[in-house]
Amino acid sequence: MNYRMMSRFISLILLVEVIFMLPALALALWDHNMVVALAFLEGMGATLLVSVILHAFSRKARKGFFAKEGLVCVAISWIVMSLLGCLPFFLSGEIPNYVDALFEIVSGFTTTGASILPEVESHSRAVLYWRSFSHWLGGMGVLVFLLAIAPSGGAAGGFTMHLLRAESPGPNVGKLVPRMRETAKILYIMYILLTVVDIFFLLLGNMPLFDAICTAFGTAGTGGFGIKNDSIASYSPYIQNVCTVFMLLFGVNFSCYYLLLMRQVRNVFKDEELRLYFCIVAGSILLITLNLRGFYGTVEETVRHAAFQVSSIITTTGYATADFDLWPSFSKAILLGLMVVGACAGSTGGGLKCGRVLLLMKSLRRNIGRVLNPQRVQVVRNNNQAVDEKILDNTNAYLAAYVIIVLFSFIAISIDGFSTTTNISAVLSCFNNIGPGLEAVGPTCNFGGYSIFSKLILIIDMLAGRLEIFPILILASRSTWKHR
Repeated sequence: MNYRMMSRFISLILLVEVIFMLPALALALWDHNMVVALAFLEGMGATLLVSVILHAFSRKARKGFFAKEGLVCVAISWIVMSLLGCLPFFLSGEIPNYVDALFEIVSGFTTTGASILPEVESHSRAVLYWRSFSHWLGGMGVLVFLLAIAPSGGAAGGFTMHLLRAESPGPNVGKLVPRMRETAKILYIMYILLTVVDIFFLLLGNMPLFDAICTAFGTAGTGGFGIKNDSIASYSPYIQNVCTVFMLLFGVNFSCYYLLLMRQVRNVFKDEELRLYFCIVAGSILLITLNLRGFYGTVEETVRHAAFQVSSIITTTGYATADFDLWPSFSKAILLGLMVVGACAGSTGGGLKCGRVLLLMKSLRRNIGRVLNPQRVQVVRNNNQAVDEKILDNTNAYLAAYVIIVLFSFIAISIDGFSTTTNISAVLSCFNNIGPGLEAVGPTCNFGGYSIFSKLILIIDMLAGRLEIFPILILASRSTWKHR
């Protein structure tokens, strides 16, 4: 393990975190909230100190950097970022318990949106901004940002693929262009442009600028931290519809947008994962709309709430326009299934990913075919290309780890005495990076009632679900590392 080079990257990431805290500090000063401003200064100072110490340790670092270092480096980076990024919440006294503050910032960076706050409107704008911005920063990943701005040589030379593979969600990471640094830059440019367009359309609906920025951060990162106690419910139907559209857009694999820029429209429409994604969305909206007949006053309102919640849950954003915990059991069952499926690979969404679900279904079909016809050689294909057996093995390993972690976490947090529905939805919500669950952790409730132990379990779930590397680290053998 090249610890010195890993220390160098973590120090750079912490430096980026300090820089990104500056707007929140400026906002606190603008609002003349000196307590919060001092909390951000102290948090930035502590983060900068750790960055300097790690950078000093990384002197004379070797440039050798491989897959294992990439995975471990990304995991440690997110943990250290969270441990220090929650300090403004804690030091300002707005979240007086450190574990609660850690839960909140991990939920932000992992774009989960699960919260321990009983209400949010009493908190300062600086804290609400940092809370929402953590979604935007975590959506694409701070390491992707670092790779985009880093020089092509030096610290970033030679191993950007390992870092991008570790950071990017999905069963496989491909290059948009031959150089990985250029790939990272293209991803962030598209991410920024979509966020700006989202803000523009929200402003057209007479949404206040601060509200539009924070809402767009939550939509882009598919996180879902709201700045209103009722999430998005109090905003106009137009704003709700804008959020519905952009949540779906940010749940699409960003490589599809690159293909559109390259005018390869036909290849986009041929993408099997994209077609599965929109088929699931359309089918779920239709079924929930039919199930909610008579629940709302008009058909338009019924379709709007159904479309919003389907978009919010499948993209793992977590915004809400209605208390879907009051919906019929059939509709809630569909939403629970969407929690597991998640968005497309290569998007900012969480969950298993439609790409993995597609591979699992095709792999299952092949295995059944082998049983019926053992002599026939069958290859799993995706978009008319043969899928590498290593990718199938990793997908199966991830599914096994997924089940094990969900089961263990469910049993662990059940010690707090909440109902089975509450506990299983809480685990699925955190591990799939969604936010709200059902019953005691529903859209009108929060996770504050859980014990410190359970919150720590759920924090690990959020990190494991967003990074998608903890299961790999648990299950992968040494030979797997050598192949990668």
